[in-house]
Formats: sequence, structure tokens, C-alpha cells
Amino acid sequence: MIANYEVKMSAPDFWDDNERAQSLISELNGIKSVVEQYEKLVAEQEDLQAMLELAEEEGDESLEEELAQGVAELVRKVGEFELQLLLNQPYDKLNAILELHPGAGGTESQDWAQMLYRMYTRWAEKRGFKVEVLDYLPGDEAGIKSVSLLIKGYNAYGYLKAEKGVHRLVRISPFDASGRRHTSFVSCDVVPEIDDSIEIEIRPEDLKIDTYRSSGAGGQHVNKTESAIRITHIPTGIVVACQTERSQIQNRERAMNMLRSKLYERKIEEQQRELAEIRGEQQDIAWGSQIRSYVFHPYSMVKDHRTSVETGNVGAVMDGDLDLFIDAYLRSQIRKE
Repeated sequence: MIANYEVKMSAPDFWDDNERAQSLISELNGIKSVVEQYEKLVAEQEDLQAMLELAEEEGDESLEEELAQGVAELVRKVGEFELQLLLNQPYDKLNAILELHPGAGGTESQDWAQMLYRMYTRWAEKRGFKVEVLDYLPGDEAGIKSVSLLIKGYNAYGYLKAEKGVHRLVRISPFDASGRRHTSFVSCDVVPEIDDSIEIEIRPEDLKIDTYRSSGAGGQHVNKTESAIRITHIPTGIVVACQTERSQIQNRERAMNMLRSKLYERKIEEQQRELAEIRGEQQDIAWGSQIRSYVFHPYSMVKDHRTSVETGNVGAVMDGDLDLFIDAYLRSQIRKE
């Protein structure tokens, strides 16, 4: 498989389509990473085998303790590697578009959205993924009204699809002078980044395209020209926006890819609903379903309601340690299949 990618990369016209070239390089690096992880696991297993033989020969208890620790660590690593191999759905390997939208509650919910934005950015950085802000609408007083992120990396969508749903926060509000406890909600939507290689019919007459000045953080170019793009797909009511690029043409292209991704996701969800009706199964409603609670007061706990996995280390979770929840959810879905 690696050889096939290297043949494609050696073609004279490989760099003619820069975006496609970068995508292939990312895929190749992802596959090489899997191979390297496997080779490391094999090497660790062989080292432990040699240590076991030495411990049996010498009867050294300290070696036995070290061996037990090594085996436990190897089991953990094999579990992570197994999960990575199980991300084999058609679009798991693709980049992910993640959007955060605060619920009712004004500044309180908008601040919660800002906290989740930081959490997902930290998680992506720890994974070695790149994060691009596609659209950013700041809150009136604090936080954000909405944000769209492109998270680029091998299996980014495969992992982040576990985060789709509503995230609930319970805390003493820093915006309430009376020090009362507040509950806030933010919806997280995740779709794979679908490029124009996937055929999704979009008729020009079904689009309403608006331009506006960028509102996010940026250099001197921001706010001086109406380069930001907002596209409304009239038949479905889906709205996408992009302001990250310097030119209107580039933002339009990015926004069209976002729309294509959302329409594809909608198509898949409709197919799943049809199958559920045929099977007579009752499916959870993805939009509006509370998947996880983050409790800061009166105690510290983060609990995923789909898997019942929980931790008291709220600080670590808000710093991006999400793999405990992502792994448990993905494994539960694999068992269902």
C-alpha cells in the first residue's frame, strides 16, 4: 500500500493539484504511522519476552515487577492500536469539520463554547493534528456565538465523530454577582471534510451567497474588505460560512466544501433513518441529545451518558484529555455493529 502511494507521489504532475497532493501525503503519513506503531509494539513484545526468560533464569523479583509493569503498558498500547485499526469506515480517515453553537443562556453559554473550543484545540494539538479556524463569531461580552474548525489529520473524523451532540456544563457562574449555580449547553456538530472528488449535486439556483467583513482574529487584512462568505442552501436551510482566507474566491471554495460535507452527512443520516424504520429500531436523536455532562460544582466530574464512563479530573479533560471518552464510545459502537 505504501509503495502505491509513493508511485503516485513520484508522478511528474503530482504537485499540479496542491490540495490533492497534501491529502495524499497526509494519508501516506497516517499509514506509515500505523506501520511504525506496529513495529514498535512487536519490538516491545520481544523485549518483554527476553526479560521474562531472564527473570525465570535468575529468579529476580525486581525483574518480575518491571516485567509486570511493562506487560500492563503494552496491553494499554495494543488497545489503543486496535482502536485505530477499527476506524475503517469510508470517511474515518478524513479531516473533520467541527462546529460549536451555544444554547440559550447568553454570555454563560457563549463562555462555555469558548471553553470547549480550547478543549478541542488542545486535544488536536496533542494528537499532532492541525487546527484551522474557518469561521468565528465572538460573543457580545465574552465567549463565542459560534465557531467552525477544520481539524486536519489522519483519522480526525474517525475520532471526533464521537463528540457529536450536546455538552452540558454545571458550575458557579463567573458572570453572576450572586454566585449562583448555572447550567449551560453547547451543541457540537462534526462532519467529514468532503472535497469535490465526492459527487454531491448542488444546483447554483439553490444557493444564496452573501459577503461580509471578517470578524475573527487576524492581520491587517481583516475587516477591510468583504472577503468572508456565507452560503445558504435554500432547499435544506443549511448555512455555512468561511472567513479564514484572504480572498473571497478561497473563502467561497472552503465554504462550498463545508456545504458539500453537510449535505453528504444529511444524506447518510436520511439513509440511516430509513434503515431504522425498516428494522423497526428506535434511534437516538443526534441533534439535541445530551451526550456528556461537565460538573464543576458542587463536585468535580465529567460523565459520558452514552457509555457511563466518568472521571473526577475535570482539569485534565478541559486541557484536551478526551481519549478516555472517545475510546469508550467508539468501542461501544463497534460492539453494536
